[in-house]
Amino acid sequence: MLDTRPAIEHWKAAGLDLSPILYLPADLDPDAPRRRVVDQDHGLDKALDNTLIQLSEGALAGGEPVRLDLPVRNVNRTVGTMLGYELTRRWGGAGLPDNTIDITLTGSAGQSFGAFLPRGITLRLIGDANDYVGKGLSGGRITARPHPDAQFVAEQHIIAGNVILYGATSGEMFLRGVVGERFCVRNSGALAVVEGVGDHGCEYMTGGRVVLLGSTGRNFAAGMSGGIAYVLDLATGRVIQEMVDLDLLDDEDRAFLADVVARHHAETGSAVAHGLRGDWDVVVERFGKVIPKDYKRVRAAQAEAERDGGDVNEAIMEAAHG
Repeated sequence: MLDTRPAIEHWKAAGLDLSPILYLPADLDPDAPRRRVVDQDHGLDKALDNTLIQLSEGALAGGEPVRLDLPVRNVNRTVGTMLGYELTRRWGGAGLPDNTIDITLTGSAGQSFGAFLPRGITLRLIGDANDYVGKGLSGGRITARPHPDAQFVAEQHIIAGNVILYGATSGEMFLRGVVGERFCVRNSGALAVVEGVGDHGCEYMTGGRVVLLGSTGRNFAAGMSGGIAYVLDLATGRVIQEMVDLDLLDDEDRAFLADVVARHHAETGSAVAHGLRGDWDVVVERFGKVIPKDYKRVRAAQAEAERDGGDVNEAIMEAAHG
């Protein structure tokens, strides 16, 4: 069914040889199928989520609070995703009240822990996780902290891998420890607190807020067009400042940071957060504020329209178009 001659003769593909794609081995059974005839087996029947769904039936069926405590291993991937699907299928996009399904998991979680987690589900990890934690987070809450018996300093060690909160739209994440590269890439609405990130943090971020209680890697805020990042002792030389400004805090920022740092301590027992709160009025001034230039202009226009009783949507559109 594939005619290769026009492609070979076209000047854009001159000399392109498609024969390897169409090659048929000499010993191929002429009656053998040349299309997919066997369904892939992704092993979903063995997924930990099947257990989570069964144990959470009270919440899924009637919205009753559920509390679970289970082990997790790194062979358990996308933990919480099938559970989240069931919640959304039954309750819609609004989900359930926060913490309706509250699950504590102890061990090392596999890739994409808490991916696409909707509102109403909280995953509390005691241990560590691989890449893509909270990918596409959609209103749920994720916390991670080392095991209490761990013999290392949490803020100096890795708690989770790369590309965390990729494409998240809403929800919250509190991580006691350091994470890898590309933290919060394309985050558009989630709140995240972490104690150190690798390179490319907040790359292409379009919304949400990030509170970083530790060091950043290179290329921070590259392509960042929305949202705000608050970084303790910000190394300005690691920030790509083509699209962002480095601003001083205002009273709203200080109040926000005081609340978030206190919540991080409550959720994870963070020693860093505990230490910062001890002399907060001095410590809060150590935070740098990274905010995209265009985003800041739109926020200012919105605030002005709200104050003067103008058309907020019109003001936003005018500011967005410069």
